[in-house]
Amino acid sequence: MTEPTEPTEPTEPTEPTEPTEPTEPTFDPLLQSALRTHTDYGVEKLEEADLAADPFTQFTAWLAEAAERGVYEPNAMVLGTIDPDGAPSIRTVLLRGVDERGFAFYTDYTSRKGRALLSNPGVAVVFPWYTLHRQVKIFGTAHRVEPEDSEAYFANRPRGAQVAAWSSDQSQPIASRAALEQKVVDAEQRFADAETVPRPERWGGFRIVPDRVEFWQGRTSRLHDRLLFHRAGEGWRVERLQP
Repeated sequence: MTEPTEPTEPTEPTEPTEPTEPTEPTFDPLLQSALRTHTDYGVEKLEEADLAADPFTQFTAWLAEAAERGVYEPNAMVLGTIDPDGAPSIRTVLLRGVDERGFAFYTDYTSRKGRALLSNPGVAVVFPWYTLHRQVKIFGTAHRVEPEDSEAYFANRPRGAQVAAWSSDQSQPIASRAALEQKVVDAEQRFADAETVPRPERWGGFRIVPDRVEFWQGRTSRLHDRLLFHRAGEGWRVERLQP
């Protein structure tokens, strides 16, 4: 039989502790300065009355202006995709064509982005023209271009780029740079006597068919202009978004 235990004295309630202020991480002064950079954008503006009737015409005008004003690779766009396993992925690719059908670029269909687009054609794209305080965002679906378009574009590529398309299994691991360069040598030897280098079947274009295209113009005090084209039947409607 166990002895009864003595009752314990009630404990005094503890005072709640004051929450501590979070400490800022310590950064190198140059990094600190970069993180706190504040740019008050210029006086350029974007009004509804300034827009073309469709996003393709408006984009073409802005692209031409970006080139004229010295933007480096103004046709470079950041392309966002969703992998077959649901993971997001981004990379920079070069726009190679734009018309009323959409925005075209070329790649290896077996690459990570190629496999992603063949599995899930939904895409988001941004053209970041920082020096102009402008960007264009495109949302839509990507579809393979017609084989004859891929053939025509490939035929006009520099021979070195054509050989590289045969040399690189894009996005796949390789042991070393030397191993990659050896694959180029092998491909050059393979086509040494060929007048033209044929297009690999795995290589071709995608065309992004947009549902929405946003034109963004930086303004003072962060009150930026954002005008969004929405596809509406056979045409487009425009709405202004708050910054």
